Amino acid sequence: MGHQEDIQRVIAIESQTLQDLHQAVDDAYAQAVELMLRCRGRVIVTGMGKSGHIGAKIAATLASTGTKSFFLHPSEGLHGDLGMVSADDLILMLSKSGESDEMIALIPSLKKIGCKLLLITGNLDSTLAQNSHCRLFTPI
Repeated sequence: MGHQEDIQRVIAIESQTLQDLHQAVDDAYAQAVELMLRCRGRVIVTGMGKSGHIGAKIAATLASTGTKSFFLHPSEGLHGDLGMVSADDLILMLSKSGESDEMIALIPSLKKIGCKLLLITGNLDSTLAQNSHCRLFTPI
């Protein structure tokens, strides 16, 4: 297979993924927008691994558009950085599986703080999904 065919195959996969995402959009997406618009604190983005890298970029993009936001690494949160989180904040969690041990370990403390939890995931049956205020399904 030549480079042209490789490029076309990648574009076809990306196109199909966008079509799948189009079909996945439901009322939760509007609810997520409302949560972000009503957030009186900051949007704190968190995720492990690749999801964490994407989350850091999302936090930076939000900050550059005027939304108070920052990235919180889940492990750092478990080791004291949750002191930066308040009840007025919205936690935007990214997790493909929704079963990341580090992310799940944050849930009790985040619930105690009283902030809202918004999850973007590929698994609506996951532990994180069951513990979130709003869940956005993103087909993988």
